[in-house]
Amino acid sequence: MKRTDIGGQALIEGVMMRSEKGTAIVVRRADGTLAKEFHHQRTRFKKGSFPTWPIVRGVYAFVQALRDGMSITTRAAELLGEEEEQPSKFELWLSKRFNKSAMDVVKAVAIFFAAILAIGLFVLLPIGIVELVELIFGKMNLAWSTVVQGLIRLAIFLLYIYGISRIKDIKRVFMYHGAEHKTIACYEAELDMTPENAAKCTRLHPRCGTNYLFLTMAVSILVTTAVTALCTLIPGFAEWEKTGANRFLFRLARIVLIPLIAGVSYEVLKAAARRDNLVCRIVRAPGLALQHLTTQEPTPDMLEVAIASFELALHPPKGDLEFDPKTPLQPKDEPKPESEASPEPQPEAATEPEALQQGETTK
Repeated sequence: MKRTDIGGQALIEGVMMRSEKGTAIVVRRADGTLAKEFHHQRTRFKKGSFPTWPIVRGVYAFVQALRDGMSITTRAAELLGEEEEQPSKFELWLSKRFNKSAMDVVKAVAIFFAAILAIGLFVLLPIGIVELVELIFGKMNLAWSTVVQGLIRLAIFLLYIYGISRIKDIKRVFMYHGAEHKTIACYEAELDMTPENAAKCTRLHPRCGTNYLFLTMAVSILVTTAVTALCTLIPGFAEWEKTGANRFLFRLARIVLIPLIAGVSYEVLKAAARRDNLVCRIVRAPGLALQHLTTQEPTPDMLEVAIASFELALHPPKGDLEFDPKTPLQPKDEPKPESEASPEPQPEAATEPEALQQGETTK
């Protein structure tokens, strides 16, 4: 069985695949054609350098995922060829105020509100629930309080995934997620890269981001509980922590552990994906089970998109490949009037390369 480090991300009507050489994006446009892009990786770290150290590389991967996720999703939406939503007056005001493009402002606003939602759901809500329980049933031990908060955070995460999986548009993204996994599984099984072969492969993959998110939740519970338990051994810590201001500072200090948690989770994920012993299967099991929600069975045309993206990442062009989103769309199944029909090409006439006909250019 082959192994590949190529990984991907489901997009709106498309799939991103990333290799060591760069990032490939393939999106199916409204007229049924495929918009393809490839951007070579500009920054490469030498093997053995600080960013490639264990734990540290997981932090870099986590930051890169946060940084690139919104940009890639936005670019995929542009490649669809649909009319872009006009920025609001507030966003235009921010654009002029900070001398940034309207699209950059929209991205920043989206990231800001996403961060507020995440903090509210996964930080403030668990703390509020625990404090309400303590108000009714009495004060808990600080270490147990941390464990309960972690379990509530995990429960909210699972309910959130289940809830969004019922949304029609999100379900289509999850179908493309399934296409991404089946394509990688097809390659690793050394089968011909066709939609028919990919359809037979599993849509569950041990290196999936779903596994990473679940592992991050589990590791965060273990790490924060261990740190809290050690802090309680410090003389006078219990009295110091009782005041509201100190309690807030202690909880805020745990945010510093996020890079460590991300790095440890990354290493656990890679180790569990490469080995097949009992311990690794146990570690993989919850994430694989959760993928039954975050992936859905794709259609053959979705598999075609994922395979095209994978092939582009595996065999990239020498230069960057860009798609012109201004290429006019042809209506689906709508024949042109005879008066507007294009004349038959002359046999001796030269034709443009297929890539240019589709609006793709190389830099």
